[in-house]
Amino acid sequence: MALFNTLLLLLAALAIPGLINRTRARLAGRRGIRFTQHLRDFRLLLRKGAVYSTTVSPLFRAAPSVCLGSALLAALFIPVGDLPPLLSFDGDLVAFAYLLALGRTALILAAMDTGSSFEGMGASREALYGALAEPALMLVFGTLALLSGHTSFAALFTGDTAGDAQQAVVLLLAAYLLLKLVFTESGRIPVDDPRTHLELTMIHEVMCLDYCGVDLAFVKAAGWLKTAALAVLAADAAAAAVAAPRWWIAAPLAVLLTGLSVGVVESTQARNKLARNTTFILTIAALAALVFFTGYLLRFNIAVQ
Repeated sequence: MALFNTLLLLLAALAIPGLINRTRARLAGRRGIRFTQHLRDFRLLLRKGAVYSTTVSPLFRAAPSVCLGSALLAALFIPVGDLPPLLSFDGDLVAFAYLLALGRTALILAAMDTGSSFEGMGASREALYGALAEPALMLVFGTLALLSGHTSFAALFTGDTAGDAQQAVVLLLAAYLLLKLVFTESGRIPVDDPRTHLELTMIHEVMCLDYCGVDLAFVKAAGWLKTAALAVLAADAAAAAVAAPRWWIAAPLAVLLTGLSVGVVESTQARNKLARNTTFILTIAALAALVFFTGYLLRFNIAVQ
């Protein structure tokens, strides 16, 4: 069952980018690229060799592997509905956050290692947004841990909340926050635009300007895995709020929620000004703190007069 859980998570990671592309194309009135075009591009990147500058250190070459390895290891902690994850232990939600931070740190150091002013700007923005988004992520995890009484992803959604409307609302808000964090962690509109080619406004993409071939494929795959992990968590929380979190509900819900929401937002909204991104992320953190406080009151049955 653990292997089936991992397979479902990998399938979600591969399906979400395709659904985003198809949703964006349909809303724009275009035929668009095929659903599996990103997989074809990924295969082409794997067949290409890598080119390195003579000024970069081994850190630059190792960063894509570290980024992919940390994202894959973090994804192995995530259960899809009621299926057990491949890896699980008490406190693994903290390990999950640190693994995501490890991948981000590796890319930041690699971008600075190139000595490029453009990549340095992207690295500084990525570090700032990561520092602002991580408290929100930990507050959401703390809320889920409070409601369930567990600090392991495998046990977070095992409780029965279908009859408790108050806890169901908190779980839905937690799912909403995780979905909002997907936009920040995956570098999507309104925080970033993966399709832009203006170095002065790029964040995540500008850090990867010197990568090509298999290294760039590793970075893209790491982004897909990170997006899928957060999407499945959001789907688990939403499913637990309304019914028992079954895998046949959580898996398609993760793909549909993330693919459709990201596609709709990228088709109807413009990218934020850089000055507004901090406000956007801090708003998520503030709402996460409010949800955490609400979950604390519910956990200990504290009445607000």
